[in-house]
Amino acid sequence: MAAKRPPRTDAQRNRERILEVAKAAFTRFGAQARLDDIATQAGVGPGTLYRHFPTRDALIEAVYRSEVGKLAAAERELAERLPPMEALRAWMLLFVEHIAAKQIIAPALNSVVGGPAKLYEGSRSQMQGAMEALVKRAIQSGELRRDVDPRDLLWALIGAAHVPGPGWLERARRLVDILIAGVRNSEPGLLFEHPL
Repeated sequence: MAAKRPPRTDAQRNRERILEVAKAAFTRFGAQARLDDIATQAGVGPGTLYRHFPTRDALIEAVYRSEVGKLAAAERELAERLPPMEALRAWMLLFVEHIAAKQIIAPALNSVVGGPAKLYEGSRSQMQGAMEALVKRAIQSGELRRDVDPRDLLWALIGAAHVPGPGWLERARRLVDILIAGVRNSEPGLLFEHPL
């Protein structure tokens, strides 16, 4: 059996551009955004769009999975570039932005046959994995209390998303700073082993 070839560079670029334009369109117009308009704005023909995404549901799902993938990948990039607590805070702020985007695109996700539950289930493990890696690194540095459970941080942020309203995003960003202050190790000179 022949190995699956990676997509050509131009095909990959087309796919990424379609996803970028589709996210904006679903955010603005909901699930009923016109696919032909998405293709035009992405600079591709309808055939190219349908070759990548044969159905509307496939495109909606791909947009959501792409956003989750970017957030999961940000964990590694932030961990390489920033000190542990700064990386944790930066990723939590990105997670808040992800929640905000998900709220905007939720009507489109709800239109997917069978609902978005499967999509959310798959993304949950990616988000937990990213948070666990960042928390473990911050605990090992001695900056974070060793009793911090990564799920508690995620649940606090997700819980805040269930109280929408004017100024929600700004309040959620402040919550990140409150959480970071609350989990910071009061004796930063001590190094602990991670309990996970």
